[in-house]
Amino acid sequence: LLHIQTFCLHLCQLGFHKISFENATVKNHFLSPFLKVMGVTTNQMRISIIGLFLFMSVLGSCASQNNLSQNNLSTTTTVGPNAEQELRALSKEKWQWMADKNVDKLATLFHDKSKFVHMSGTWKKDEELEIIKSGSIWYKNADVHDVAVEFIDDTAILWNRITLQAVVRGQEVSNEFTVTEVYKKQADGWKLLDLTFSSVRDTHSIRH
Repeated sequence: LLHIQTFCLHLCQLGFHKISFENATVKNHFLSPFLKVMGVTTNQMRISIIGLFLFMSVLGSCASQNNLSQNNLSTTTTVGPNAEQELRALSKEKWQWMADKNVDKLATLFHDKSKFVHMSGTWKKDEELEIIKSGSIWYKNADVHDVAVEFIDDTAILWNRITLQAVVRGQEVSNEFTVTEVYKKQADGWKLLDLTFSSVRDTHSIRH
């Protein structure tokens, strides 16, 4: 494509700088027979060369944009072959950190734009960390019955079927949940984007 563009540029230079199309000798001995056969005028030939050059320039620009898009896609963080085991272990650790009120570990795990969906409301990272730290909600123990994991590029969705023993504002409660966790793989590891508690019956199961 670059060679064609260069060729067209040379033709333009030939037509407008190096050869005068009004030069009688050149026109009679070289251009006239060619133009007569082609049935075009000198001006038409000039316009055709310019049009061809512009057309090839547009094609070159499109090809460059396509290469740039492919390069951007290639920089996406890749997910390794052991990603599912890694996510299962990370999710399990997360429940323990919540039980231990280890907000330092959780602060690293939670994405800055993460949200947390509970029965009483939806809030952001800072509020969730403060609730855990203060013990307003103490995730005392999460008994995990089943886990399912799906990947979409560098994003993972994990479903936990759990029985949660918790202390909420001083009152101990037990609830059945399917908890949806959304993770995104970044350069420094997996980050939790969303944690949603869905109240379910004790017969609830996850289809794999």
